Amino acid sequence: MFSCSGCVRKTELLCERNSTSKDANVFYPVANIKPPDFYEFANSVDFEECYQICLHNYGNKSKKTIIASTVSITLFVILSFAAFGFWRCRVEHMGKLQDGKEIAVKRLSSSSGQGKEEFLNEIVLISKLQHKSLVRVLGYCIKEEERILIYEFMLNKSLDTFLFGKKKVEIDWPKRFNIIQGIARGLLYLHRDSRLRVIHRDLKVSNILLDEKMNPKISDFGLARMYQGTEYLDNTRRVVGTLGYMAPEYAWTGAFSEKSDIYSFGVLLLEIVSGEKISRFSYDGKNLLAYAWEFWSENRGTDLLDQDVADSCPPCEVGRCVQIGLLCVQHQPADRPNTLELLSMLTTTSDLPPPKQPTFVVHTRDDQSMPNALITVNEMTQSVFLGR
Repeated sequence: MFSCSGCVRKTELLCERNSTSKDANVFYPVANIKPPDFYEFANSVDFEECYQICLHNYGNKSKKTIIASTVSITLFVILSFAAFGFWRCRVEHMGKLQDGKEIAVKRLSSSSGQGKEEFLNEIVLISKLQHKSLVRVLGYCIKEEERILIYEFMLNKSLDTFLFGKKKVEIDWPKRFNIIQGIARGLLYLHRDSRLRVIHRDLKVSNILLDEKMNPKISDFGLARMYQGTEYLDNTRRVVGTLGYMAPEYAWTGAFSEKSDIYSFGVLLLEIVSGEKISRFSYDGKNLLAYAWEFWSENRGTDLLDQDVADSCPPCEVGRCVQIGLLCVQHQPADRPNTLELLSMLTTTSDLPPPKQPTFVVHTRDDQSMPNALITVNEMTQSVFLGR
Protein backbone atom coordinates (compact mmCIF):
# COMPACT_ATOMS: atom_id res chain seq x y z
CA MET A 1 0.00 0.00 0.00
CA PHE A 2 1.30 3.47 -0.84
CA SER A 3 0.70 6.66 1.15
CA CYS A 4 1.92 10.23 0.79
CA SER A 5 4.79 9.32 3.10
CA GLY A 6 5.82 6.29 1.08
CA CYS A 7 5.13 2.55 1.23
CA VAL A 8 3.41 1.17 4.35
CA ARG A 9 2.34 -2.34 5.31
CA LYS A 10 -1.26 -3.49 4.88
CA THR A 11 -0.78 -6.12 7.61
CA GLU A 12 1.12 -5.92 10.85
CA LEU A 13 4.35 -7.85 11.32
CA LEU A 14 4.11 -10.78 13.69
CA CYS A 15 7.51 -10.87 15.35
CA GLU A 16 6.63 -11.28 19.02
CA ARG A 17 9.19 -13.02 21.14
CA ASN A 18 8.57 -16.68 21.77
CA SER A 19 5.76 -16.70 19.24
CA THR A 20 4.69 -20.19 18.28
CA SER A 21 2.43 -19.12 15.45
CA LYS A 22 3.21 -20.74 12.13
CA ASP A 23 2.50 -17.36 10.55
CA ALA A 24 5.15 -15.53 12.59
CA ASN A 25 7.68 -13.51 10.62
CA VAL A 26 11.34 -14.39 11.04
CA PHE A 27 14.65 -12.70 10.24
CA TYR A 28 17.09 -14.03 7.70
CA PRO A 29 20.71 -13.03 7.00
CA VAL A 30 20.98 -11.45 3.54
CA ALA A 31 24.34 -10.89 1.83
CA ASN A 32 25.46 -8.62 -1.02
CA ILE A 33 22.88 -5.88 -0.57
CA LYS A 34 23.04 -2.13 -0.15
CA PRO A 35 21.82 -0.77 3.19
CA PRO A 36 18.77 1.52 3.33
CA ASP A 37 19.09 5.28 3.56
CA PHE A 38 18.92 5.28 7.36
CA TYR A 39 20.52 2.49 9.30
CA GLU A 40 22.60 1.79 12.36
CA PHE A 41 25.81 -0.18 11.90
CA ALA A 42 26.24 -2.70 14.73
CA ASN A 43 29.92 -3.54 14.84
CA SER A 44 31.35 -6.71 16.37
CA VAL A 45 28.07 -8.51 16.99
CA ASP A 46 27.28 -12.08 16.07
CA PHE A 47 24.15 -13.33 14.35
CA GLU A 48 22.23 -14.05 17.56
CA GLU A 49 22.92 -10.58 18.97
CA CYS A 50 21.86 -9.00 15.69
CA TYR A 51 18.67 -11.11 15.73
CA GLN A 52 17.78 -9.93 19.21
CA ILE A 53 18.37 -6.27 18.34
CA CYS A 54 16.21 -6.52 15.24
CA LEU A 55 13.49 -8.36 17.16
CA HIS A 56 13.46 -5.68 19.82
CA ASN A 57 13.21 -2.84 17.31
CA TYR A 58 10.95 -4.34 14.67
CA GLY A 59 7.82 -2.44 15.68
CA ASN A 60 9.43 0.88 16.50
CA LYS A 61 9.41 3.04 13.40
CA SER A 62 11.75 5.54 15.03
CA LYS A 63 14.48 2.91 15.23
CA LYS A 64 16.98 2.67 12.44
CA THR A 65 17.56 -0.54 10.53
CA ILE A 66 20.27 -2.60 12.19
CA ILE A 67 22.99 -4.03 9.97
CA ALA A 68 25.56 -6.31 11.53
CA SER A 69 29.16 -6.50 10.41
CA THR A 70 30.65 -9.66 8.95
CA VAL A 71 34.03 -11.06 8.11
CA SER A 72 33.03 -11.06 4.45
CA ILE A 73 35.19 -8.54 2.61
CA THR A 74 32.50 -7.97 0.01
CA LEU A 75 29.82 -7.12 2.58
CA PHE A 76 32.27 -4.99 4.55
CA VAL A 77 32.97 -2.89 1.52
CA ILE A 78 29.31 -2.45 0.62
CA LEU A 79 28.41 -1.41 4.15
CA SER A 80 31.31 1.00 4.48
CA PHE A 81 31.15 2.77 1.14
CA ALA A 82 27.53 2.82 0.02
CA ALA A 83 27.09 6.28 1.50
CA PHE A 84 29.99 7.91 -0.35
CA GLY A 85 27.99 8.55 -3.50
CA PHE A 86 29.39 8.66 -7.01
CA TRP A 87 32.86 9.91 -7.88
CA ARG A 88 34.27 11.01 -11.18
CA CYS A 89 37.37 8.88 -10.89
CA ARG A 90 38.99 6.24 -8.76
CA VAL A 91 38.91 7.18 -5.10
CA GLU A 92 40.83 5.31 -2.44
CA HIS A 93 39.96 4.98 1.23
CA MET A 94 41.42 3.21 4.19
CA GLY A 95 39.39 0.56 5.98
CA LYS A 96 39.84 -1.95 8.77
CA LEU A 97 38.50 -5.49 9.03
CA GLN A 98 37.24 -7.02 12.26
CA ASP A 99 40.56 -8.72 12.86
CA GLY A 100 42.26 -5.30 12.81
CA LYS A 101 43.87 -5.73 9.41
CA GLU A 102 44.07 -2.44 7.55
CA ILE A 103 43.02 -2.40 3.92
CA ALA A 104 42.84 0.09 1.08
CA VAL A 105 39.59 0.28 -0.87
CA LYS A 106 39.47 1.63 -4.39
CA ARG A 107 36.01 2.57 -5.60
CA LEU A 108 35.32 3.08 -9.28
CA SER A 109 32.18 4.89 -10.33
CA SER A 110 30.19 4.43 -13.51
CA SER A 111 31.23 7.92 -14.62
CA SER A 112 34.96 7.24 -14.40
CA GLY A 113 35.30 5.95 -17.96
CA GLN A 114 36.84 2.61 -16.99
CA GLY A 115 34.56 -0.25 -17.91
CA LYS A 116 33.87 -3.62 -16.39
CA GLU A 117 36.34 -5.23 -18.81
CA GLU A 118 39.27 -3.15 -17.53
CA PHE A 119 38.24 -3.74 -13.92
CA LEU A 120 38.06 -7.51 -14.38
CA ASN A 121 41.36 -7.40 -16.25
CA GLU A 122 42.98 -5.81 -13.22
CA ILE A 123 41.47 -8.42 -10.89
CA VAL A 124 42.53 -11.39 -13.02
CA LEU A 125 46.06 -10.16 -13.59
CA ILE A 126 47.02 -8.91 -10.17
CA SER A 127 45.45 -11.89 -8.39
CA LYS A 128 47.84 -14.16 -10.31
CA LEU A 129 50.92 -11.98 -9.82
CA GLN A 130 52.77 -12.29 -6.52
CA HIS A 131 55.90 -10.23 -5.93
CA LYS A 132 57.10 -7.98 -3.15
CA SER A 133 57.28 -5.06 -5.60
CA LEU A 134 53.66 -5.44 -6.72
CA VAL A 135 50.63 -4.40 -4.69
CA ARG A 136 48.60 -7.38 -3.41
CA VAL A 137 44.85 -7.62 -3.97
CA LEU A 138 42.74 -9.07 -1.14
CA GLY A 139 39.28 -9.05 -2.69
CA TYR A 140 36.81 -7.23 -4.90
CA CYS A 141 33.13 -6.51 -5.34
CA ILE A 142 31.05 -6.09 -8.49
CA LYS A 143 27.40 -5.20 -7.95
CA GLU A 144 25.47 -3.52 -10.78
CA GLU A 145 27.43 -0.31 -11.40
CA GLU A 146 29.56 -0.64 -8.28
CA ARG A 147 33.15 -1.81 -8.73
CA ILE A 148 35.28 -2.01 -5.61
CA LEU A 149 38.80 -3.32 -5.23
CA ILE A 150 40.34 -4.23 -1.87
CA TYR A 151 44.10 -4.46 -1.55
CA GLU A 152 46.83 -4.24 1.05
CA PHE A 153 47.09 -0.90 2.75
CA MET A 154 50.12 1.20 1.85
CA LEU A 155 50.90 3.49 4.75
CA ASN A 156 52.81 6.07 2.71
CA LYS A 157 50.35 6.24 -0.20
CA SER A 158 51.80 6.95 -3.65
CA LEU A 159 55.25 8.18 -4.60
CA ASP A 160 54.00 11.45 -6.06
CA THR A 161 52.78 12.61 -2.62
CA PHE A 162 56.41 12.63 -1.52
CA LEU A 163 58.24 13.45 -4.71
CA PHE A 164 56.38 16.59 -5.77
CA GLY A 165 55.26 18.03 -2.45
CA LYS A 166 56.51 19.26 0.87
CA LYS A 167 57.48 15.74 1.90
CA LYS A 168 60.24 15.46 -0.70
CA VAL A 169 62.91 16.08 1.92
CA GLU A 170 61.75 12.86 3.62
CA ILE A 171 63.03 10.75 0.74
CA ASP A 172 66.76 11.33 0.54
CA TRP A 173 68.89 9.87 -2.24
CA PRO A 174 69.40 6.41 -0.68
CA LYS A 175 65.62 6.02 -0.38
CA ARG A 176 65.11 7.24 -3.93
CA PHE A 177 67.72 4.85 -5.28
CA ASN A 178 66.08 1.98 -3.38
CA ILE A 179 62.72 2.94 -4.91
CA ILE A 180 64.23 2.99 -8.41
CA GLN A 181 65.72 -0.48 -7.95
CA GLY A 182 62.49 -1.84 -6.45
CA ILE A 183 60.42 -0.66 -9.41
CA ALA A 184 62.92 -2.26 -11.80
CA ARG A 185 62.64 -5.57 -9.92
CA GLY A 186 58.88 -5.41 -10.20
CA LEU A 187 59.14 -4.80 -13.95
CA LEU A 188 61.56 -7.72 -14.34
CA TYR A 189 59.03 -9.97 -12.66
CA LEU A 190 56.22 -8.74 -14.93
CA HIS A 191 58.23 -9.03 -18.14
CA ARG A 192 60.36 -12.11 -17.54
CA ASP A 193 59.84 -14.02 -14.29
CA SER A 194 56.10 -14.30 -13.71
CA ARG A 195 53.86 -17.08 -14.95
CA LEU A 196 51.94 -14.47 -16.91
CA ARG A 197 54.18 -12.11 -18.83
CA VAL A 198 52.64 -8.69 -18.53
CA ILE A 199 53.13 -5.24 -20.03
CA HIS A 200 51.81 -2.63 -17.62
CA ARG A 201 51.12 0.19 -20.14
CA ASP A 202 50.54 2.84 -17.46
CA LEU A 203 53.70 2.97 -15.38
CA LYS A 204 53.91 6.40 -13.75
CA VAL A 205 54.78 7.99 -10.45
CA SER A 206 51.20 7.99 -9.10
CA ASN A 207 50.96 4.24 -9.71
CA ILE A 208 53.89 3.51 -7.41
CA LEU A 209 52.73 2.90 -3.83
CA LEU A 210 55.01 2.96 -0.78
CA ASP A 211 54.75 0.73 2.27
CA GLU A 212 55.70 1.65 5.84
CA LYS A 213 59.39 1.10 5.03
CA MET A 214 59.18 3.17 1.83
CA ASN A 215 59.51 0.09 -0.36
CA PRO A 216 57.81 0.61 -3.75
CA LYS A 217 54.96 -1.49 -5.11
CA ILE A 218 53.63 -1.18 -8.65
CA SER A 219 49.84 -0.79 -8.72
CA ASP A 220 46.92 -0.24 -11.10
CA PHE A 221 46.85 -3.10 -13.61
CA GLY A 222 43.59 -2.13 -15.32
CA LEU A 223 45.37 -1.36 -18.60
CA ALA A 224 47.95 -4.15 -18.47
CA ARG A 225 48.18 -6.74 -21.24
CA MET A 226 49.55 -10.27 -21.24
CA TYR A 227 51.91 -11.47 -23.95
CA GLN A 228 53.46 -14.78 -24.91
CA GLY A 229 57.13 -13.98 -24.52
CA THR A 230 57.65 -12.13 -27.79
CA GLU A 231 59.28 -8.75 -27.46
CA TYR A 232 56.93 -6.94 -29.82
CA LEU A 233 53.18 -7.25 -30.17
CA ASP A 234 50.67 -6.39 -32.82
CA ASN A 235 49.43 -2.82 -32.77
CA THR A 236 46.41 -1.97 -30.70
CA ARG A 237 43.67 0.37 -31.87
CA ARG A 238 43.18 1.55 -28.31
CA VAL A 239 46.10 3.61 -27.06
CA VAL A 240 45.92 3.90 -23.29
CA GLY A 241 48.28 5.51 -20.85
CA THR A 242 49.50 8.93 -19.82
CA LEU A 243 51.11 11.32 -22.26
CA GLY A 244 54.65 12.09 -21.18
CA TYR A 245 55.19 8.49 -20.12
CA MET A 246 54.09 6.96 -23.42
CA ALA A 247 56.78 5.68 -25.78
CA PRO A 248 56.72 7.40 -29.21
CA GLU A 249 55.93 4.24 -31.16
CA TYR A 250 53.03 3.47 -28.85
CA ALA A 251 51.57 6.98 -28.74
CA TRP A 252 51.67 7.36 -32.50
CA THR A 253 51.03 3.87 -33.89
CA GLY A 254 49.71 1.80 -30.99
CA ALA A 255 52.69 -0.61 -31.02
CA PHE A 256 53.51 -1.63 -27.46
CA SER A 257 56.05 -4.01 -26.01
CA GLU A 258 58.41 -4.57 -23.11
CA LYS A 259 60.35 -1.60 -24.48
CA SER A 260 57.34 0.74 -24.12
CA ASP A 261 57.29 -0.01 -20.37
CA ILE A 262 61.04 0.65 -20.33
CA TYR A 263 60.42 4.09 -21.82
CA SER A 264 57.89 4.86 -19.07
CA PHE A 265 60.40 3.68 -16.48
CA GLY A 266 63.01 6.06 -17.91
CA VAL A 267 60.69 9.03 -17.51
CA LEU A 268 59.83 7.89 -13.99
CA LEU A 269 63.52 7.53 -13.11
CA LEU A 270 64.31 11.06 -14.28
CA GLU A 271 61.38 12.38 -12.23
CA ILE A 272 62.69 10.63 -9.12
CA VAL A 273 66.18 12.05 -9.64
CA SER A 274 65.08 15.60 -10.37
CA GLY A 275 61.96 15.85 -8.20
CA GLU A 276 60.21 17.41 -11.20
CA LYS A 277 56.98 16.28 -12.84
CA ILE A 278 57.18 15.52 -16.57
CA SER A 279 53.86 17.21 -17.36
CA ARG A 280 54.65 20.45 -15.56
CA PHE A 281 58.36 20.94 -16.09
CA SER A 282 59.52 23.58 -18.55
CA TYR A 283 62.77 25.54 -18.44
CA ASP A 284 63.81 27.85 -21.27
CA GLY A 285 61.39 25.98 -23.50
CA LYS A 286 62.90 22.58 -22.63
CA ASN A 287 60.92 19.67 -21.28
CA LEU A 288 62.35 17.34 -18.64
CA LEU A 289 63.97 14.96 -21.14
CA ALA A 290 65.72 17.78 -22.98
CA TYR A 291 66.83 19.27 -19.68
CA ALA A 292 68.25 15.91 -18.54
CA TRP A 293 70.09 15.48 -21.84
CA GLU A 294 71.63 18.93 -21.52
CA PHE A 295 72.90 18.20 -18.01
CA TRP A 296 74.26 14.81 -18.99
CA SER A 297 76.09 16.31 -21.98
CA GLU A 298 77.69 18.98 -19.77
CA ASN A 299 78.52 17.18 -16.51
CA ARG A 300 77.17 13.64 -16.79
CA GLY A 301 73.87 14.62 -15.18
CA THR A 302 74.81 15.18 -11.54
CA ASP A 303 73.31 18.68 -11.51
CA LEU A 304 69.90 17.25 -12.42
CA LEU A 305 69.49 15.97 -8.85
CA ASP A 306 66.80 17.53 -6.70
CA GLN A 307 68.71 20.10 -4.65
CA ASP A 308 66.64 19.31 -1.55
CA VAL A 309 68.51 15.99 -1.25
CA ALA A 310 71.83 16.97 -2.85
CA ASP A 311 73.79 16.40 0.36
CA SER A 312 72.76 12.75 0.67
CA CYS A 313 74.17 11.22 -2.50
CA PRO A 314 77.34 10.08 -4.27
CA PRO A 315 77.52 12.09 -7.52
CA CYS A 316 78.66 9.13 -9.61
CA GLU A 317 75.53 7.17 -8.64
CA VAL A 318 73.26 10.06 -9.60
CA GLY A 319 75.04 10.52 -12.93
CA ARG A 320 74.71 6.82 -13.66
CA CYS A 321 70.96 6.95 -12.99
CA VAL A 322 70.55 9.94 -15.32
CA GLN A 323 72.43 8.05 -18.04
CA ILE A 324 70.23 4.97 -17.53
CA GLY A 325 67.12 7.14 -17.69
CA LEU A 326 68.26 8.61 -21.00
CA LEU A 327 69.00 5.14 -22.38
CA CYS A 328 65.46 4.10 -21.46
CA VAL A 329 63.85 7.02 -23.33
CA GLN A 330 65.68 6.51 -26.62
CA HIS A 331 63.48 7.13 -29.63
CA GLN A 332 64.06 3.70 -31.19
CA PRO A 333 62.94 0.73 -29.05
CA ALA A 334 66.01 -1.25 -30.15
CA ASP A 335 68.25 1.37 -28.50
CA ARG A 336 66.58 0.91 -25.11
CA PRO A 337 67.74 -1.79 -22.67
CA ASN A 338 65.46 -4.70 -21.95
CA THR A 339 64.32 -5.25 -18.38
CA LEU A 340 67.08 -7.71 -17.50
CA GLU A 341 69.74 -5.32 -18.82
CA LEU A 342 68.07 -2.47 -16.98
CA LEU A 343 68.28 -4.15 -13.59
CA SER A 344 71.89 -5.10 -14.24
CA MET A 345 72.70 -1.48 -15.03
CA LEU A 346 71.15 -0.38 -11.72
CA THR A 347 72.79 -3.01 -9.52
CA THR A 348 76.32 -3.18 -10.96
CA THR A 349 79.06 -0.74 -11.90
CA SER A 350 79.60 -2.09 -15.41
CA ASP A 351 80.24 0.36 -18.21
CA LEU A 352 77.18 1.91 -19.82
CA PRO A 353 76.77 2.74 -23.50
CA PRO A 354 76.45 6.45 -24.26
CA PRO A 355 72.86 7.50 -24.95
CA LYS A 356 71.81 9.17 -28.17
CA GLN A 357 70.02 12.47 -27.96
CA PRO A 358 66.36 11.63 -27.35
CA THR A 359 63.64 13.02 -29.57
CA PHE A 360 62.06 15.93 -27.75
CA VAL A 361 58.48 16.48 -28.83
CA VAL A 362 56.27 18.93 -27.00
CA HIS A 363 52.58 18.40 -27.76
CA THR A 364 50.19 21.25 -27.21
CA ARG A 365 46.48 21.55 -27.72
CA ASP A 366 47.18 23.41 -30.95
CA ASP A 367 49.16 20.49 -32.36
CA GLN A 368 47.01 19.35 -35.28
CA SER A 369 49.22 16.38 -36.12
CA MET A 370 48.00 14.41 -33.13
CA PRO A 371 44.48 13.82 -31.83
CA ASN A 372 43.59 16.19 -29.01
CA ALA A 373 42.28 13.24 -27.06
CA LEU A 374 45.86 12.19 -26.41
CA ILE A 375 46.59 15.38 -24.52
CA THR A 376 46.39 14.57 -20.81
CA VAL A 377 47.93 15.63 -17.56
CA ASN A 378 50.29 13.54 -15.50
CA GLU A 379 47.72 12.32 -12.99
CA MET A 380 45.15 11.01 -15.48
CA THR A 381 45.17 7.92 -17.65
CA GLN A 382 43.84 8.56 -21.15
CA SER A 383 42.80 6.37 -24.04
CA VAL A 384 41.97 6.99 -27.68
CA PHE A 385 41.04 4.81 -30.64
CA LEU A 386 43.33 4.99 -33.64
CA GLY A 387 42.70 3.67 -37.12
CA ARG A 388 45.04 1.03 -38.43
